[in-house]
Amino acid sequence: MGSLSASLNIALQSMLAEQGAIETTSNNIANANTPGYSLQRPDLEETPPVSIGGKSFGTGVQLSQVTSLRDAVLDLRVNQETQQQSQLNSFISGGQQIQVLFNEAAGTGLQSPLTAFFNTLSELATNPSDLTTRQNVITAAQNFASSLNQASANLATLQRNTDLGVQQSVSQINSLISQIAQVNQQVVAASTTGGNAGPFEDQRQQLILKLSNYIGVSEVDAGNNSLTVTTANGSALVVGGQSFALTTTANSSNGFQDVYSNGKDITSQITGGQLAGQIQIRDQEVPAVQTLLDTLAYNLANAVNHQNSAGFDLNGMAGGNIFNTQAQQAGAAASISVTITDPAKIAASGGPSPGSPGDNTNANALVALQNQSLISGLTPLNFYSNLVFKVGNDISSAQTEQTAGSQVLLQLQNLQGGVSGVDINEEAANLMRFQNAYQASAQISSVIDKLMEATMNMVT
Repeated sequence: MGSLSASLNIALQSMLAEQGAIETTSNNIANANTPGYSLQRPDLEETPPVSIGGKSFGTGVQLSQVTSLRDAVLDLRVNQETQQQSQLNSFISGGQQIQVLFNEAAGTGLQSPLTAFFNTLSELATNPSDLTTRQNVITAAQNFASSLNQASANLATLQRNTDLGVQQSVSQINSLISQIAQVNQQVVAASTTGGNAGPFEDQRQQLILKLSNYIGVSEVDAGNNSLTVTTANGSALVVGGQSFALTTTANSSNGFQDVYSNGKDITSQITGGQLAGQIQIRDQEVPAVQTLLDTLAYNLANAVNHQNSAGFDLNGMAGGNIFNTQAQQAGAAASISVTITDPAKIAASGGPSPGSPGDNTNANALVALQNQSLISGLTPLNFYSNLVFKVGNDISSAQTEQTAGSQVLLQLQNLQGGVSGVDINEEAANLMRFQNAYQASAQISSVIDKLMEATMNMVT
């Protein structure tokens, strides 16, 4: 009787174990297409045998635990590459917006108005006494100054918009780290009570992956299956069940938002993620292009003014400034304007002697400025071409790095899928295997039940 009871217990315990395995396998199949889901493996193990009369008898099987299959190193590498890709994507997006401002094919660059200005000076040298030609010089100068003003204003607008993007990214980061802290607690609670922490770990990993899209982070094992999440420079974001929100404060010198962690300015230390790309565009790329634009405006305007002041106008008077410039280079592109309004005051002549209205000596000198190394050893047009090349080259370099990084990320994701991904065919085979085992155990249970009934009838 005792032997039959033991056999029945083994069969019932086997049914429970196989049922747990079937449920786990069914859950795997159901989540085959769920982003971030890690394959769960039902771990079946033999229960300890018993000794009776010097002989050992098996006591069956049990489902010891359900293990989520994941590779922590692969997860970390995927996060790191995601951070790098997100930074490059953000930088390329901002860089392309800068590039649009100097799209010569679309007519938004400075090459046409700059060339047009020198062309009108060349026409003036051909007919220095013609008022219409002189007016054309003033109009071309105004167009060039207006183009510089507009380019500078567009850069400033892009910079302000990027600053708004910085604030939005910080808001998203704070939302994500708050969620990570909550899930972190759930992981620890499930781990310490012997529950299945796998689903919570999957959720936490997905949140950290999303966080990696916004900022570079590091993960530290804090024990009890808990994670401490920090920025790449070590500023705490999540510790246990507590999150530490980032804050933004306007910089007193430029008004843009600096990023603070626990009262410390970490703006320049942020690496990886969308936020780093935005800061790079706002604090480095736009100011660099703006400086080049100011350099072009300041040096060209001063050179033209200096040369015009060396000649004489139609009235035999010494020439004055054509452009209205400021004393310093910074901000020159935004403030440049044309100060001359009377076309007769353009100093085309080289001297005030009789007949000077037909003299084109100074007009030729003004035309010659376009071929002189006025700005950093370059002609005005070549200097501007270098500005355009810099923007294009910075974007091209980032795109090259992005392409290479995307291949690495894809390979890592494939490796990650090989460890944690669900193979439908394999799970279907497992389901049949566990089902057959369950049915066999049920059959054993039915046979033993009949044997026990027969034995009871014999006794009565």
